[in-house]
Amino acid sequence: MLYRRVPRASLVAAGLTALAVLGLAACESGSDDAKSDAASGPSVIAPGEPGEANRTLSAEEAAEHRGEDDSPNSADVSYARMMIEHHAQALEMTELVPDRADSSKIVKLAERIGAAQRPEIEAMKGWLKKHGKPVKDDGGGHDHATMPGMASEAQLKNLRAAEGKAFDQLFLTLMITHHEGAITMATDVKGQGNNIQIEEMADDVIAQQTSEINRMRDLT
Repeated sequence: MLYRRVPRASLVAAGLTALAVLGLAACESGSDDAKSDAASGPSVIAPGEPGEANRTLSAEEAAEHRGEDDSPNSADVSYARMMIEHHAQALEMTELVPDRADSSKIVKLAERIGAAQRPEIEAMKGWLKKHGKPVKDDGGGHDHATMPGMASEAQLKNLRAAEGKAFDQLFLTLMITHHEGAITMATDVKGQGNNIQIEEMADDVIAQQTSEINRMRDLT
C-alpha cells in the first residue's frame, strides 16, 4: 500500500479551519443564550393610560420601552403630589422639636430630616411644573388618610401638647411610621411609574429614610 505524504502547511490550514468553524458555532450559541436570558427575565406590569388596561411586558420589552420613552404616567404625577404633602407633614412635626424635645439627639435628627425634605419638596414641585402639572389635582389634593404613614389630626394634637421625654417618645413613634409610609410610596412608584427622574427621587427617599429609621430605632 502506498502512502502519500500530506504537506505540513495543508495540515495546519485544515486545523485552523476547524477551529474557526467551532469558534463561530460557539459565538452563535452564546448570542442565542444571551437573547434567551433577556427574554426569560421577570415580566413587568406597565400601567396603561387613564381608561386603558395595564400591559404585561417581558424584561427585554420593558427595557426597550423605558429607553424609548420615559414620559410621566399617572403614577409618577400622583407620587410627586402625594410626597409633597407627605414631606410637609414631616416638616410640621420637626418644627415642634426645638421647643419641646428633651434629647439633643432628637433635635439633631429633626434638623437632618428638615434639611433633607425641604429640598425634595422643591424638587418635586419643580418636576411637576416642568411637566405642566399643577401641584394639586382638580380634587384639591389627596386625603391624608389614604397616604401610608400619615399622622392623624388627633396624633398631631397629642404631639403638640407633649413635652420632654414624653414628646421624644411620641415623636419617634410617629416619625418612624411616617418614614415607613414614605418608603412604601417610593417602592410602589418604582414598580408603577415610568419617569426616570421620579424613580431616582424614589431611590433617594428609600435610602435616606431607611437610614433615618434605623437611627430613630436606636433612640427609642
